[in-house]
Amino acid sequence: MGLIELWYLDQSGFAPTLPTGYTWARIGARTLVRYEAPEGRRVNAVGALAPFDSGGPRLVFETRRTDQGKYDTPAHLRFVREVVAGIPPDAPVGYRRARPCVVVLDNYAVHRSQLVKEQTPALQALGVRFFYLPPYSPELNAIELLWRQVKYQDLPDRSHTTAQALQDAVDAALTKRAQNWHQCHADLPRSA
Repeated sequence: MGLIELWYLDQSGFAPTLPTGYTWARIGARTLVRYEAPEGRRVNAVGALAPFDSGGPRLVFETRRTDQGKYDTPAHLRFVREVVAGIPPDAPVGYRRARPCVVVLDNYAVHRSQLVKEQTPALQALGVRFFYLPPYSPELNAIELLWRQVKYQDLPDRSHTTAQALQDAVDAALTKRAQNWHQCHADLPRSA
């Protein structure tokens, strides 16, 4: 058939005080955004975007606070295998996806770790392949624009006093964006 499932995967960090692109204020008024120190209160997100999926663009993601652990190689492999590729944790021997899954990645150390290299043949047998982008080319990763949109447009509160509040806001923004993409595609007329 020649069809693949194409996913763009990347991580992004969110600080308690998010960047302010612009703001409005009365002439002569000074607008202040409260600053929250980031120590131990960052939220990291890993996401994968399938912009060309036959059912419409799909976004899957996970977030974790600093106190919930790092996004390390085992977490990366689990996210790719179970969340992106949809392979059950207890897949039987000989299991293979119906459609090949290609995951586009940057050159982050976790993506190229020794454990990932060791697991690559097993993932390929399941129907999952990695495609690494050239170094220093984030513009080639379709999910990069998503991170910018979430940080600058989807999080109206620019400062969060707790890591849990920040995580809840990031989860809500990513969930809403995923639902909006799905709804926009569902509203498009179908060709005969």
